[in-house]
Amino acid sequence: MNPKNSHSGKGAESQTRWLNDEEKDTFFTLMALIIEVDRSLDKQLNRNAGLSHFGYTALARLSEAENRQLRMSELASTANGSLSRLSQVIAKLEKKGWVTRSADPDDGRYTVATLTDAGYDKVVATAPGHVEQVQKVLFDPLTKSQVQQVHTIGQRILRRIKELDSE
Repeated sequence: MNPKNSHSGKGAESQTRWLNDEEKDTFFTLMALIIEVDRSLDKQLNRNAGLSHFGYTALARLSEAENRQLRMSELASTANGSLSRLSQVIAKLEKKGWVTRSADPDDGRYTVATLTDAGYDKVVATAPGHVEQVQKVLFDPLTKSQVQQVHTIGQRILRRIKELDSE
C-alpha cells in the first residue's frame, strides 16, 4: 500500500501515512481472517442447517431479544449488516416460517421482526453445530491469553471505528 512510483512528495501525496511492511502484512492477514472465518462459518451453517451465517446471526439475535423481537434497524445493527441485506434475508426466513414482520405498535414508521416458535426451534437445533465450528476455527488454535488479547484488540479497533464514524 505504498506505491513504488510515488510523486515528488508535494501536496496530499506527501501527507499520506503509508503502511510499513509489518502494518501491510498485518492488514492483509486481518482481511483474510475476516473473510475466511465468515466463509468457514457460512459453509458449516449452509451444509448443516440450510442457513447463511448472516441468516443464522439474525435468528440468534432475535432469540436473545426481549419477546424474541427487534426493530429491523436494530436487528441489522446487532447482526452487523445493512438494512437492505437484512430485509432480503428476513424475507427468506419468513417464507420458511421462522420470522414474521409487522408494524411497530409504538411507532408505525418502523418494522418489527419477530422470531416464531419454529424459528426458535431452528436456532436451538442449529446452535450446537455452529458453536462447535466457532470453537474449532477461532478458539482451538489460541491460548486463553491470546483469546483475551484478540478480544481486547477487537474492542479497541471497534471503539476507534465508532469514534471516526461519529466525526
